[in-house]
Amino acid sequence: MTPLARILGTRIKLGGPITIAEYMAEALGHPEHGYYRRRDPLGAAGDFTTAPEIGQAFGELLGLWCADCWEQMGRPRPVRLVELGPGRGTLMADALRAATVMPGFRQAIDLHLVETSPTLRARQLEALGDAAWHDRFETVPAGPMLLIANEFFDALPVHQFQATAAGWRERLVALEAGGEGFRPALASAASPAAALISPTLDPAGLPPGSVVEVAPAGIALAAAIGARLTADGGAAVIIDYGHAASAAGDTLQAVRGHRRHPVLAEPGAADLTAHVDFAALGRAAARSGARVHGPVTQGAFLRALGIEARTAALKAEATAGQAEAIVTGGRRLIDEAEMGNLFKVLALCAPDLPPPDGFAAGRSPK
Repeated sequence: MTPLARILGTRIKLGGPITIAEYMAEALGHPEHGYYRRRDPLGAAGDFTTAPEIGQAFGELLGLWCADCWEQMGRPRPVRLVELGPGRGTLMADALRAATVMPGFRQAIDLHLVETSPTLRARQLEALGDAAWHDRFETVPAGPMLLIANEFFDALPVHQFQATAAGWRERLVALEAGGEGFRPALASAASPAAALISPTLDPAGLPPGSVVEVAPAGIALAAAIGARLTADGGAAVIIDYGHAASAAGDTLQAVRGHRRHPVLAEPGAADLTAHVDFAALGRAAARSGARVHGPVTQGAFLRALGIEARTAALKAEATAGQAEAIVTGGRRLIDEAEMGNLFKVLALCAPDLPPPDGFAAGRSPK
């Protein structure tokens, strides 16, 4: 039993079952025993690999995307360049290198990183040098902003609800009979968080036992980003795996050592994620005044930004071994059977900005 399992077990013994969202928040973010507080989870030696680690073209194209948005904004100085959950800093390092092609953009950037992990902050410092770090987006200073969030929203806690004859009932985490493990349970009464479920999802119209997930933290963050863009100008790009439209499905999963892991086993020792409801994020940002574009698939977005040409250019300058990795990585990012369809891209923009690259027919990357 992990130290966090003992802490959560005592909490449940004293106060009764907890929500999936509470369990997920503690498993990932507990100040001492949370998964993201204690380790570098990325790469072959970690638990999972993200797009920036697969190929440099991913971060480079996002850097060019930001540079083009900056030009559309009227080239403000300074501009807050913000990344949520920067990992090892790989994406941002690639983005900043590519950003130098736009005269004046690199000099205008005021870099802000939202990261709670001390281990990953150290890796980001090595990769990027000095920056301003934040535990929460809300402490990023006001001003024109460009924001990148790659595989960030999937790790925000979700509430799960199950369709019953009495309507939606929340799934909970309870103790096993012997008190040495955790088991799923179902609330006996309605939960206030059920108000966040999309009105298109009616329990009466779904098979009994159907599950839906809502992420209040993700919805609130999308609303805050939308409000900031509306007030100060700028654009945000959110890249993650999930639903283009609100849909039913139990998508909560745990990953350890690049393999599936039981969700309720060894809290704090495995990553926990759930599919992102892009429609819910878009609705929240739109209510704050932002313009919403997409979601589009990651494959379509990266093709529109020129990933195939960039991959070919990198391959031409590489050794034989490097070339194979470049081609394989590029294919993994855009292929429908790999990350190309499952991952979606959503853009949020200030009301006065045109649709950005990747979301507007007839526009091409600068």
